[in-house]
Amino acid sequence: MTAPVSSLYKDLPGRLERTTMLVVGDLMLDRYYWGEVRRISPEAPVPVVKVNEKTFSLGGAGNVAANLAGLGCRVFLVGVVGADATAQKISAMLADAHITDHCLVDTRRPTITKTRIMAGKQQVVRLDEESGNDIDPAMAASILESIKPMLSSVGAVVLSDYGKGMFRRIDDVQRIIQACQKAGVPVFVDPKDSDWQRYAGATAVTPNTAELEQVHGACIGDEKSLVDVAGTLRRRLSLDWLLVTRGGRGMALFGDANGPVMIAARTREVFDVSGAGDTVIATLAACVGAGLDVAAAAGVANVAAGIVVAKVGTQPVRMDELVRELADTGQSQPSSTLWKVADPQEAAARLSRWRQADQRIVFTNGCFDLLHPGHVSLLHQARHLGDRLIVGLNTDASIRRLKGESRPILPGEDRAAILSALEDVDMVVFFDEDTPLTLIGQLKPDILVKGADYRIEDVVGRNVVEAYGGQVRLVDILPGHSTTAIARKLSSNGNQPDRGETHGH
Repeated sequence: MTAPVSSLYKDLPGRLERTTMLVVGDLMLDRYYWGEVRRISPEAPVPVVKVNEKTFSLGGAGNVAANLAGLGCRVFLVGVVGADATAQKISAMLADAHITDHCLVDTRRPTITKTRIMAGKQQVVRLDEESGNDIDPAMAASILESIKPMLSSVGAVVLSDYGKGMFRRIDDVQRIIQACQKAGVPVFVDPKDSDWQRYAGATAVTPNTAELEQVHGACIGDEKSLVDVAGTLRRRLSLDWLLVTRGGRGMALFGDANGPVMIAARTREVFDVSGAGDTVIATLAACVGAGLDVAAAAGVANVAAGIVVAKVGTQPVRMDELVRELADTGQSQPSSTLWKVADPQEAAARLSRWRQADQRIVFTNGCFDLLHPGHVSLLHQARHLGDRLIVGLNTDASIRRLKGESRPILPGEDRAAILSALEDVDMVVFFDEDTPLTLIGQLKPDILVKGADYRIEDVVGRNVVEAYGGQVRLVDILPGHSTTAIARKLSSNGNQPDRGETHGH
């Protein structure tokens, strides 16, 4: 049986915007120090990291909440923080993400912080600041009392267990689940460790294969064993559903009706799997809270997971990304390659990852309206000048200003899909200006490429690229190929004016 993603995506954004979600769990701050190592300390045989940049992101339950907010939901978050500057930082980040902060302060515990020192692509050391102790019974009681008034207004509750002390005592977790049951609110659990008795009675638990094997106490070698183990565990814990995430093999959903639902993974390049579990449970719970059945919600969660693994770090999925991927589900090539299309923020994140791996970034740009052999030749040559090729693509509005109201022939989504299907292209980024100058300044490619029909001094962005040490390269063009000529041939009157486009630049 396959999982139905269905046509519900058409009104899914509106449904999610009307849905309020509650996240309860271990909240933490992920802090990164990015730098480089050029020497060893004279004080001890350790590398000296010269810090160039600091970045911060919401971790643990905070990342689940950020995913829900990215989907358009109204989000309440309950966690425990210390009375420290890190808690203030988290509070400000929650406000920026439009997440309602209901966190409780425990003066005896520090706010959980994970600091990663990065040198190039290598993590030098990780510093963890946390208590390691369970929250005390009084704090557990306060959490329960803060949750109860919210249950009348939320579509679903997510318990995000990272093993940091909020959910170690069975009674504490059971009281929350029972309060949700009494209010008629579905509760979803992202599990930790091997004792799942505390999750008994939950609507759904969402382990990955390794977590399920830890509970089972042995390796799960084949699909029949998976079905047997999942069924036994679900019945023993009185779970309505068990959703097992299986990496490249997709997901398996177990419930009472119609046997297991096997959900195939969608083919795409994987940049980073961190945070994928948070995305899965956030999307699953949000869709159920918005009125979808669990099987359909799991299908949507599978698509969301495919999006997030193509991002760098723990970045939440945005609703526009999800809708676009759902719209392409079941269609042909574009559905597996549209992840290459990135907005400037996502482009910057991918660039950071590529540069950490010491990869040379190549950039070219154009309209690429009716892709022809001249375009393909240029892109192929450009890609072989470095390790990654980014294509800056004029928006429809930009093309109309440059070439007239009759252009583009193909809309931007189609042009981006065709470019994304090319093996030589690693990323496509739209720009709305007449030239890509601003985009070049943002991306700072190592090599800027144009066709040999240009002169070096006329290449837009040459001064910017050369100023930071980059190069401008001209590559051969195939004569006799022109989008305008093709358009003229297609035109009924054959009189479409030539505006000088040869290779989409």
